[in-house]
Amino acid sequence: MRQRRVVITGLGAVTPIGNSTDEFWTGLLEGRNGAGPITLFDTKDHVTKFASEVKNFDAAQYMDKKEARRMDRFTQFAVAASRMAIDDAHLDVKALDADRIGCIIGSGIGGFQTFEDQFEVFMQRGPQRVSPFFIPMMIIDIAAGHVAIINGLKGPNYATVSACATGSHAIGDAFLLIERGDADAMVCGGSEAGICRMGVAGFNALKALSTRNDDPLRASRPFDKERDGFVMGEGAGVVVIEELGHALKRGAKIYGEIAGIGYTDDAYHITAPSEGGEGAARAMKAALKDGGLKPEEIGYINAHGTSTEYNDKNETAAIKTVFGDHAYKTLVSSTKSMTGHLLGAAGGIEFIATTLAVQTGKIPPTINYEVPDENCDLNYVPNKMVEQSIEAAISNTFGFGGHNTCLAVKKFKN
Repeated sequence: MRQRRVVITGLGAVTPIGNSTDEFWTGLLEGRNGAGPITLFDTKDHVTKFASEVKNFDAAQYMDKKEARRMDRFTQFAVAASRMAIDDAHLDVKALDADRIGCIIGSGIGGFQTFEDQFEVFMQRGPQRVSPFFIPMMIIDIAAGHVAIINGLKGPNYATVSACATGSHAIGDAFLLIERGDADAMVCGGSEAGICRMGVAGFNALKALSTRNDDPLRASRPFDKERDGFVMGEGAGVVVIEELGHALKRGAKIYGEIAGIGYTDDAYHITAPSEGGEGAARAMKAALKDGGLKPEEIGYINAHGTSTEYNDKNETAAIKTVFGDHAYKTLVSSTKSMTGHLLGAAGGIEFIATTLAVQTGKIPPTINYEVPDENCDLNYVPNKMVEQSIEAAISNTFGFGGHNTCLAVKKFKN
């Protein structure tokens, strides 16, 4: 038994299928799809012309309009999701010890749109016309900085950057800070807003994106044999986690408990996963060991499930390596089939989905699963949610550079 147990007390989400945790969760259970034609820029010269954009987002609902204009879109998302999570947790920072409440919010790309806009100013009008807010709007750590300033969080504060594993690393690091006694509560997760001209062009150059322009709603199809790449998404997922005694003392509601974490690296290739998902398997094993969990105790896996050929095949192999025969009894789904791939924010929103699955016993589906792949033969909860009581679950996130993170969540029992 851990000396300092860590529980989840607040959730906040800005996603392509809803700009609140309730909308996001309802959307997942309904199989709602966030993909559609890109509206953020003219895609005339781009290979991929669709993405999963956040819709109807009004930054002024969450922050001062003047301040919002000095933030990149990824920071606005982070501030909004953090406000939701703090409000959901009823975390009154002024009534608590602010020195013991921190914030870790990461991003895979950061202020890419700001960089693109200011580079255009630089090229067309010269270096003297670049905005003084260019650097403070672009840098990845600024989202955590703004959240701390707005909410008065004076504890540990920084950003994680590990591509698609970013949000999960932020939550895992926050867990470690609380566990070792450096903080009592942390606001943590990931945010991303990389759907811009250079962002889409770059992933197209890697041949990582789906090019199903004639049917974007069927483009994200994890584990399906006809998958042809991921669908780019944007948004933020932020949670409040606390030391158990701190949460109980203030009467907080508890969604679940973080059981353990696993960090590894493939040490294999800059973008491709290691053969057979070897690094991913080690991350899952590490999370189970850290949480004192047996493989058969895991009832649900929120898969990384990107809808790319090699990820889905190798993640399936990794799950089989870790879980053996139990792999076929465990429910596995990819919520990216509905949200698209939120890159650095993926771990945040998928941790929320995993937590709610454990709490409610409702397992979100993998939509667009139509053609089975002989290399992907697990139960991917095809197309419709299922209800099944589970005691524990894991959330997988794997990033370019071989970064692997696995977070284990279990039902809270005092």
